[in-house]
Formats: sequence, structure tokens, C-alpha cells
Amino acid sequence: MSFTGIFNRAVMAAVTLFGVAVIVFCLLRIVPGDPIAMMISPGASADDILALRVKYGLDSSIPVQFGVWIREMLTGDFGTSISLKRPVLSLLMERLPATLELAFAALVFGVIGGGLIAILATLARRTPLESVIDVLNGLFLAVPDFVWALLLVLALGVAIPIFPTSGRVDPSLSGDFATNFYLIESLVTLRFSLFFNVLSHMVMPVLALGLPLAAVIIRTLKEALNEAMLQDYVLLARLKGMSETRLVVQETLRNAIGPTLTLTGVQFTFMIGGTVIVERIFSYPGIGNMAIDAVINRDLPLIQGIVLMFGLTFVLINIAIDLAGNFFNPRLKHG
Repeated sequence: MSFTGIFNRAVMAAVTLFGVAVIVFCLLRIVPGDPIAMMISPGASADDILALRVKYGLDSSIPVQFGVWIREMLTGDFGTSISLKRPVLSLLMERLPATLELAFAALVFGVIGGGLIAILATLARRTPLESVIDVLNGLFLAVPDFVWALLLVLALGVAIPIFPTSGRVDPSLSGDFATNFYLIESLVTLRFSLFFNVLSHMVMPVLALGLPLAAVIIRTLKEALNEAMLQDYVLLARLKGMSETRLVVQETLRNAIGPTLTLTGVQFTFMIGGTVIVERIFSYPGIGNMAIDAVINRDLPLIQGIVLMFGLTFVLINIAIDLAGNFFNPRLKHG
């Protein structure tokens, strides 16, 4: 990718984030409800209410509030949470690693599981096994992540209690980490008991998020592989005696990755948004769970910070998709 292409993407990312900031800031100010009213005691005076408004910058007009917020945000000050009384940026940095580990674990599960099943279905095309895979995959596509979460809690948390149904690690072990990247830290430091404890808490949330993603990958990659199997170069390779497995893995897979990669990136952004409900169901201490509490408490600074963090994540993922698309498709390298 050329320098001009990278510069254009950076400019578009900045414009997108600014647009997200404007929209979320304005929407939060026009929806019904007063965050200050949720903080004051029944006997608070008018002076007490005014003091709180001044403290959180809610006494000025909306344009002035927006200008102050943008100016402070550019210096790294995202404001102070109304409900938690802590800096928003520190709260985000504290919860973000949990959500990132969960999302990327679900991505790895979805890509590997979906990719392998798509290859299997391609090798089994025009057989009863392909029909079974298609029927099951259609079912998986129809079930959203939060339904999978509820089903997994009932099946593997209540009926057959194999995995923990809440939290990120056993409370007795939560003080054994130097960073908030529990899974990565425990693996790098070779503390496998901690690693498997963290992993056991992630299994059901990862399955809930990863199963719909795997279903999308199966359908997309299978269709791309079947289309590639009809090309002339595959017929020539087959005439030379190449086995079906080698045809799929060595010849057609690299040509089918492009469209699958693009759609996977889009679905990954949707999946990150889905962590809000899934984290709530499993009481997983990530940004999504915190977002619901922030909305309930009308915590404007925290909501704004969370939405911007999600927006930044989506922008970075889209840039990564573009770069990966250029890498896997040589025709786009000079575009």
C-alpha cells in the first residue's frame, strides 16, 4: 500500500471518529433523563445541584460543553465517571484488555473452526455429509450470540456444571496478575494453573461469540472454495493427478481467502458489539458489561468514552482488513 493510501485512510479514520464523537455527544444531551438527578439526595438544595452541574461541566451550552470535551480529550483527559468517581480513561484501560482477549479468542475459534469445517464440506461436496453440514450451519446462522450464551449457561453451567458461569478468574487468584491481560500474562509467565483457570472462565463466552462467526465463515469460505474448484487451473491440476485434499488446501484456498477475510473482518466488528450483552450474561468484567452500567446510571462521560473506544476499535479493524486484503490479493497492492 502506498503512502498516499495510508494517509487517506488515516484522514478518514480521524473524520469518522470525529463524527462518532459529535453524534454520541449530541444524542446523550437530547435523550430524556438528567444524570445529576440520579446523584443528588432527596434533601439536596438548588445550590448543591448547581455545584454538581458545574463540577461535571453541565452548566454550559451544548456547543461549549462539546468544545471543552474535545479539547480535554485531545490531552488524554476523557473526564471523570459520574457513577464510579474515577477517570474514564483509567476505567477504559482497566476493562479493555478483558474485552480484547475475549474478542480475539472468539475470533481465533471462529476462524479455525469455521475454516476447517468449510474445507471438510468442500471435500465432501455432493455427499450426505455436505447436506448435514449445510443444515447445521443454517441453524447456527439463525441463532444470535446472546441466545447461545443463555443456552450454554443452562447446559454447561447449570445442567452439567463444567465451566464457571461468571467472572474472569477465581476471586482468590485475581491478585496474582501484574497486568490486565490475564490470559496472555499467565501463558507468557508459564503459570499454567492460572492460564487454565482464566481459560475456563472464557470458554462459554468465547463459544457464544464464536459460533455465529464460525457459521458465517463456513458459508462464505465454502461458497468461495466451490467456485474456485470450477476454475481451469483446478481441472488441470486434477488431470495431473493431484489429490482433492491438495487441490483444496494448496490451490483453491489461497484464492478463496480474500472475500472470506473481508466478511470476517466485518463480522468481527459486529461481534465486538455483541460482547455488550454476552459480557453481561456471564458477568464478565469487560467494556461491554461496563457500558450497560453506564447507560443505566446515565454516566455521560463514561458512555462517551466507551462509544469512542468502540469507534476506534472498529476503525482500526477496518484498516487492518484493508491491509490484509492488499497482502492476500496482489492485484490490490498498488491500488
